[in-house]
Amino acid sequence: MPKVKMARKSTLVDMTAMCDVAFLLLTFFMLATKFKPEEPVTVVTPSSINTKLLPDSDVILLTVDKTGRIFFSMDGQPKRKKLIEDLNSQFKLGLDQRAMNNFIVGASVGTELKNLKAYLDMKMEQRKTSGLEKGIPVDSANNELSTWINYARTAQGGNPRLQYCIKADNGTPYPVIDDIMQTFKDLKIQKLNLVTNLEAPPPGTAAALAQTGGSPAKK
Repeated sequence: MPKVKMARKSTLVDMTAMCDVAFLLLTFFMLATKFKPEEPVTVVTPSSINTKLLPDSDVILLTVDKTGRIFFSMDGQPKRKKLIEDLNSQFKLGLDQRAMNNFIVGASVGTELKNLKAYLDMKMEQRKTSGLEKGIPVDSANNELSTWINYARTAQGGNPRLQYCIKADNGTPYPVIDDIMQTFKDLKIQKLNLVTNLEAPPPGTAAALAQTGGSPAKK
């Protein structure tokens, strides 16, 4: 009997649907992605050999410039919403929804609570020239930094992954850092992270040998 000849099928794959999906995903990410807000001040941090990276989330960050001004920041828009609503209610700040939204989607804050409404009504470039950006007070007579940290912890809802980071300029006056550390101590927060620039460990040290896979010489 003659063999049945199998019909050949085309191996051509129509990529039109795949291209449509790719463009849809690209469009979604372009529209949904939010760029990192601009930093309030330029900070030149000291150097260290610590290789631990600053986490991207679950962070309360204090930025301190060389004049000692303190700026507060916290990630997570739902948590920032809870924080600003609690502060507005407790201290009768008179913030409207627009001002609170500016905080929720914004970056750092560096002013006294009494000036927060006017501060949040301004654009970033206006804040820098307004005279209101004097930093969050941390002195013993008016330690508003303690207030921000306390309410931020409440807004975090007992988050076990929460970390506290201090990003201070290399020229920041020591008394300001001392006041910040004392504030954390009074709040019974013992674990802090200092943001630094990475530098190479000195040759021959245990840290340098660990990076190269060697071991210290025994005497």
